[in-house]
Amino acid sequence: MDFMMNFEPAKQSSLISYRDKILLMGSCFTEHIGNALADARFSLLQNPNGILFDTHSVCRSLVDYTTNKQYDESELFRLNEVWNSWFHHSRFSDTDKMEALKRINGLQQVAHHFVKEADWVIITLGSSFSYRITDTGKKEGAFVDEGTPVANCHRAPAAWFRKHMMTIQESIESLDGCLHRLWQFNPRLKFIFTVSPVRHLRDGVVENNRSKARLIETVHHLVNKFENLYYFPAYELVIDVLRDYRFYDIDFAHPNYLATEYVLKKFMRACLDEETQQLMEEMKKISLARRHKPFQPATSAHKQFLKSSAAKAEELQKRYPFLNLKEDLDYFNAAQKISE
Repeated sequence: MDFMMNFEPAKQSSLISYRDKILLMGSCFTEHIGNALADARFSLLQNPNGILFDTHSVCRSLVDYTTNKQYDESELFRLNEVWNSWFHHSRFSDTDKMEALKRINGLQQVAHHFVKEADWVIITLGSSFSYRITDTGKKEGAFVDEGTPVANCHRAPAAWFRKHMMTIQESIESLDGCLHRLWQFNPRLKFIFTVSPVRHLRDGVVENNRSKARLIETVHHLVNKFENLYYFPAYELVIDVLRDYRFYDIDFAHPNYLATEYVLKKFMRACLDEETQQLMEEMKKISLARRHKPFQPATSAHKQFLKSSAAKAEELQKRYPFLNLKEDLDYFNAAQKISE
C-alpha cells in the first residue's frame, strides 16, 4: 500500500548545465535552491537586493539591473539608528550611511553585468501581499511618495504602510513588462518560476492560500504565453506530496531540511541535464572535503586526505575547463602547507 502520492515533475525541454550562468531572485526558498547550486560550484548570483517576497519588488529589482540603477544618499532613510533602503533587504542596512550605499551600489553593478551574460533566471515568488507607503508614512519620514510599494518594512511603524493583496492582473502586468525589459537587455534569457512553499501564517491561513493561488495562476498564465518560461512545482511538492507537519520546522511555516532536500532532488532531475547531475555529485564531494574539520590536523592521514582532495579538484578542473575551482584548489594547497 502506498502512503504517499507519487508526483514526478516533468522534465523541462531546455535544461541547465554547468556552462550556464544563473541569477536567482525572490523569497527565502530561492536561497535553498541557490545555496545547493553554489555548494556544487555553479556560476550564479543570488538575490542582489536580498530576499524579496512580492511580485512588484522582484520586478522592480530586475528592471533596475538592466539599467544599472545607482542609488544616492537621498534614497536611504534612517530608522532605529540604522540606514536602510525601501527596496533592499535589511542585510544591506548599516549604521554608516555611506557603507550601506556602497554595498547596495556595488551589487547593483555586479547584477547589471551578470544579467547581461546570464542564461537563466530562477524566480521564487513568496506572496501576493505588497506593502504600500501611506500618507502617514510619508509625513513621518518614509522619503518616498504615498502609495510606493516597498520590498522591506524594516520594522517601521505599522501606520506607515497599507497592506495590499495584488490581483492576478496586477502581478501579470508587472511580470509581463519585466520579462520584456529583460529580453531586450539579454535575448537569450530563460526563466524558471517557482512558488515558495513557505506558509505566511501571519497573513492568516485563508489569506495565505489566496495569496499563493494568485501567484500560481499568474505564473501559469505567463508560462502558457511565452517560450523559454518554465514552472517548477516546489509548492505542490511540499503541500500535496509531503503534506505532513513532520516536514515543517517548529513554526509550522517553513519546510525543514528533509522537505527542502526532497524538493531539491526533484528540481535537479527536472531542470538539470544528465551530465550536470553526475558532475554535481562529484562537486559535492569537493565541497564536503572543504568543510571537513579534522580532530588531528597534523596526522599523516589528514595530510593524505588534503593531498587526494587537491588532486581530485585538479583532475575535475582539467576535465571540465568551464568549472572554476580556484578557491577549492587554493584552500587545499594552503591547508597542506599549514599541516606540514
